Amino acid sequence: MTSVDIDSLRGWTGRKERREDTITAAPVTNLLATLDRSDPAPAQGDPIAPLAHWLYFLPLYRTDEAGPDGHAKRGGFLPPVPLPRRMWAGGRLEFRDPLRIGDRATKRSTIADVSLKQGRAGPLVFVLVRHEIATARGIALVEEHDIVYRDAPQPGEAASAPRAAPTQAPWQRTIEPSALLLFRYSALTFNGHRIHYDRRYVTDVEGYPGLVVHGPLMATLLLDLVHRKRPDARITRFEFRAVKPVFDVAPFQACGAPDGPSAKLWIADAQGALAMEARAGLA
Repeated sequence: MTSVDIDSLRGWTGRKERREDTITAAPVTNLLATLDRSDPAPAQGDPIAPLAHWLYFLPLYRTDEAGPDGHAKRGGFLPPVPLPRRMWAGGRLEFRDPLRIGDRATKRSTIADVSLKQGRAGPLVFVLVRHEIATARGIALVEEHDIVYRDAPQPGEAASAPRAAPTQAPWQRTIEPSALLLFRYSALTFNGHRIHYDRRYVTDVEGYPGLVVHGPLMATLLLDLVHRKRPDARITRFEFRAVKPVFDVAPFQACGAPDGPSAKLWIADAQGALAMEARAGLA
């Protein structure tokens, strides 16, 4: 079992990073095609969809700066957690002012917290990152991003019992997690993590049954479902939590239900297990 020096890792708390980017049309147009949407390409001044900001301010690093899993080598802005598995566990977002095509924007990120918990199968390190994205008009959105690190599974380790997803879904869409879909989303977000596109690595090294569907992609598909069902609604807040991984071995369901001034959203895998739960505030 990997040893974790949490006192040293907590030294990263308060570390800051600043990035600038221009909100251009091409990434949004490419995302629309990836999501099988036929919307017209966005024009100068058009707002981008909530969560499309993940296509900008990308963490660029050279190929020779990548670690064995395809992520940037440990250290730098994020703490050098020694646990091998890293997952985008969830987040909370407040949308204040839409980012628009042509905006020059600044993203300021801060390591808000680093904590250690003891899980059923070993240590878990949680890193909380706070992001603020602003334009000349002011703050566009505030995001809290949860990252969790865990050890590799031990031989014979049993998986935890899955939770059943809700069965009543007024809104529902079947998603085919093809290798093309996962590759395109990795390319759009400059995500080098090999679990999303390298089948030999993900099965032989990580021990998963197939390519892993990105957590941010599943979150994006949930808000895309809202847009398809409530195209005139404005999304003001969004929170999501990954519950279990989804793989490219079978279709999954993006589901939702209106719930007063919000929408309850979830991902159900092919066996009906809950993979992601979320809620969107609507106006």
